Amino acid sequence: MIAAPETLISGEQLHRRVDRLARTISDTYGDGVVLVSVLKGSLLFFSDLVRRLSVAPIVDFLAITPYEAGSGRVRLIKDLDVDLAGRDVVLVEDIVDTGLTLAYLLGELGRRDPNSLQVCTLLDRSSRRILPTPLRFVGFEIPDEFVIGYGLDYAGRYRNLDLVAAADPAVLSEDPDAYVNHFYGVPTGD
Repeated sequence: MIAAPETLISGEQLHRRVDRLARTISDTYGDGVVLVSVLKGSLLFFSDLVRRLSVAPIVDFLAITPYEAGSGRVRLIKDLDVDLAGRDVVLVEDIVDTGLTLAYLLGELGRRDPNSLQVCTLLDRSSRRILPTPLRFVGFEIPDEFVIGYGLDYAGRYRNLDLVAAADPAVLSEDPDAYVNHFYGVPTGD
């Protein structure tokens, strides 16, 4: 029997922090902000954040190739539709880890001549940081653990959990559905 994943951040904690981040962003920018979501991981956080804003932002999305350890490569596979020139922009991430992907995105978006470019991340795992990265809005600092839930997945699973949990990547690599019964009450066929 496998050990259950440890809940690091409950749904209630997530929603309280998203409320606070939304208030801060609304107070900082007013209606003149462009929020950019990095797909797919930030989708749930981004959706909740946008709904809680007290201003009307412009929203857009971009997608990148999944980061592969050792490759050092990230590629933009879905670009923005909005022109960022002269606008205040907040890049919304699910998690900032090594900073390598974020540095690439900040460089790419910075070349588009925004008035300002800031980062809002739900999770900051700074213990793994390789490149220093400027994070203006941070939800939670988390330990060096593999996490799932609230947009973060393993092999496409667990994104829709209303919590963030520390999971064992060795267990998941052996069986990506290992925690399905624990979280959803659904037998996995074992």
